[in-house]
Amino acid sequence: MPSTSPLHSGQVVAAYGRQYLVELNEGEIITCFTRAKRSLLACGDHVAVMRTAPGQGVVEAIDPRRTLLYRSDAHRQKLIAANIDQVVIVLAPFPSFYQELLDRCLVAAEHERIRPLIVLNKFDLVDQSENPRQTLRLYETLGYKVLTLIAKEDVAPLRPQLQNRLSVLIGQSGMGKSTIINALIPGAHALVGDISIALDSGRHTTTHAKLYRLDARSGLIDSPGMQAFGLHHIPVSKLQFCFPEFRPFLGQCRFADCAHYGEPDCAVRSAAHSGDIDAHRMRTYRRLVEEARRLPRL
Repeated sequence: MPSTSPLHSGQVVAAYGRQYLVELNEGEIITCFTRAKRSLLACGDHVAVMRTAPGQGVVEAIDPRRTLLYRSDAHRQKLIAANIDQVVIVLAPFPSFYQELLDRCLVAAEHERIRPLIVLNKFDLVDQSENPRQTLRLYETLGYKVLTLIAKEDVAPLRPQLQNRLSVLIGQSGMGKSTIINALIPGAHALVGDISIALDSGRHTTTHAKLYRLDARSGLIDSPGMQAFGLHHIPVSKLQFCFPEFRPFLGQCRFADCAHYGEPDCAVRSAAHSGDIDAHRMRTYRRLVEEARRLPRL
């Protein structure tokens, strides 16, 4: 006999594998599970929950998503956040950030039509001889907003960018995401990791995604640090539209289905040869095409 228990609407505010914390519309936060063995819930999802015990419930339905940020390889997908308006990509001069990882995060955001914001944290550690700010000027010319920050001293420059949006913080470990969370939300007590000088990387301190309320209309999802961002779910035919610098040249190639990889009379490759498209960005695009063509599609 089907259950007659009423369903309660809520939002996933933390994801721990197949276990979730759901904030009900009434304000209570309960622990929830899914009926399926393989869970496809993400932090930020709006769900319908049936209570099963005090403080516990089971997710019965997921509302349609406005957006979904995730990464993928040939074997699986890793959901990051759902229904977000903005991706805040946190970088720092130390540990060194990977420019191609930044490119991949931007491609994922472009594919989902999510607003990206690049934050260069720990700006006090910038070495003027190798200023990462110079690297990021390229992205400003492409139309991306770049914000410099010293989160351990003042996060005020970031606050206006988060208003009236649900944002997600992503980036490599050690970039200072937890420091940003602690500064924005006193009492969050996000663990701040030590930096491994020998490995030039941060220790993973966030092991699950968690949503923090900034106010009634603004939220911030903290996500685990990442060292890779697979984009296997984006087909080659869509990749070209995820690079804004390609757009003025699209439709000018000899072949309508040009992948801008090795075809003759390719307007995009000609633009790269002439310097109108940055060489590093073109290399990133080529690697994504190679990955997409080498591996079977999910």
